[in-house]
Amino acid sequence: MPQKKPAYIFVSGGVLSGLGKGVTAASIALLLQSRGYKVTPVKCENYLNIDAGLINPIEHGDPYLCNDGTEADMDMGTYEKFLGKDVVRHNFITMGQIYQEVIRRERNFEYNGEDVEAIPHVTDEIIRRIDEAAKKEAADIVVVELGGTAGEYQNILYYEASRVLKIVKKADVVHVHVSYLPTPSHLGEPKTKPTQLSVKFLQSMGIQPDFIVCRGEKPIDKRRRERLAMFCNVDGDHVINNPDEPTPYGVPLTFEDQFFAQKILVQLGLPDKEAKLDKWRNLMVQVANSQHKKIEIAIVGKYFATGDYELRDSYAALLDALDHAGWAKGAKVKTRWINSQKIENGEPLEKLLAGVAGVIVPIGWGPRGVEGMITAIKYAREQKIPYLGLCYGMQLAVVEFARHVLGLNRANSSEVDSDSPDPVIHLIPSQAEMMKRRAYGGTMRLGSWECQVKTGTMADTAYTRNQSFIRDHIVAERHRHRYEFNDEYAKQMENQGLVIAGRSVVENLVEIVELPKSLHPFFLGTQFHPEYKSRPLHPHPLFVAYIEACLNR
Repeated sequence: MPQKKPAYIFVSGGVLSGLGKGVTAASIALLLQSRGYKVTPVKCENYLNIDAGLINPIEHGDPYLCNDGTEADMDMGTYEKFLGKDVVRHNFITMGQIYQEVIRRERNFEYNGEDVEAIPHVTDEIIRRIDEAAKKEAADIVVVELGGTAGEYQNILYYEASRVLKIVKKADVVHVHVSYLPTPSHLGEPKTKPTQLSVKFLQSMGIQPDFIVCRGEKPIDKRRRERLAMFCNVDGDHVINNPDEPTPYGVPLTFEDQFFAQKILVQLGLPDKEAKLDKWRNLMVQVANSQHKKIEIAIVGKYFATGDYELRDSYAALLDALDHAGWAKGAKVKTRWINSQKIENGEPLEKLLAGVAGVIVPIGWGPRGVEGMITAIKYAREQKIPYLGLCYGMQLAVVEFARHVLGLNRANSSEVDSDSPDPVIHLIPSQAEMMKRRAYGGTMRLGSWECQVKTGTMADTAYTRNQSFIRDHIVAERHRHRYEFNDEYAKQMENQGLVIAGRSVVENLVEIVELPKSLHPFFLGTQFHPEYKSRPLHPHPLFVAYIEACLNR
């Protein structure tokens, strides 16, 4: 029997980027999934990169790493956290992928001599990829998030594809437009004109939105709803409030209170079903209760600034994982961002880290700011401040241990100092060969790899408290790196107290290092990225153990 054609929900944005389209798309998907529908999300990115792996995190936020090794937009992480399932390559589309495939087909004479044009060939490829995601997951409904904002030249072909799907291919399509209603402080009321103009951009492309989701500091009132209905040609009942929430995880329940999912199902001609949202409601109670106990964690990194402003998107997955673990332990986690170059410039660590409950050194690349991170790690180790090192943070913890415990003063990562006499972190041969060929894109150790966790270690204790993450002392965690622990120094380090708490099952590479509790209350580094597997309903056990140690400090 042929698969029933799926329905499509396109989510576009207006006025400004970073508005919360991803959260809106994920919330809609969650509400439909909670009603028993099989839903798959798809993110359409405008850039010509094949994936997000080579993009500076300051430019476009923290690339999100999927189980299959796809380096994607961080909205993919939002989908995973809301839907509680893994997303993979077919859930992520870039314009670079689209053009690459269209040109490949043209070179292979697969268009039979036709002149290849943006319409229909590029739009058909977009639709083909969206349908491919639906088929692979046998989805009832595909929620497609369109990157950027209405009116940008880069994303016009995505909008055209959505129009063709509805008008030409006669598919069941709903268009949800997320737009910003600013409340200027000197006026004190939400203004609808930016949204009116944004909708006009859509209408000029032949698209009439079925719903408008109103983002802003405050809820909109009856007056604003009526004006949007009048000037945007939308049913007033289809104007949905989405004001700022204490956490984005509150958005699905805000939508549910407005019967948003039911209205979408009516539009699609699909039956409503009872929503199962008890766990999500319990999470919101947990979030509210955590406001009474607060701890502050220092994140010592280097991807904080864009121009004169600081941003959180460079470490989005890490900050989410801290939130999840904090809520599980009844605490609100506040983060103190410390640019490691400030440490190198001589600012005293006693002042920079005063009052923090823990220190984290996260992902990083290259030599900039490294000495500041190593100094912070040394301080956390000697002062017995709970420390968590993630990828680069694990590697630099090994460098710090080699220098100040083993006495190897010039120990380093060969990424930072290729002339170091003691490269305790180095390139394994397969990666060295790729670097020679300048094969950077998608060539690191990527995606999910199994790790054997050593029995009786702190890491093992943390994992075994949550059996959904471990089986027979084996965990599967996500990786995104080239450089590895140099095993020539393993025995020397173990003799001085460093515990190798985990090794990869396939290549026997070091995955987890820690100090025993006799030396430090919590000092642990992972070569992998546990932050990518944390979920609000299932916080990662290593983060839970870390927050526990911080609370006990």
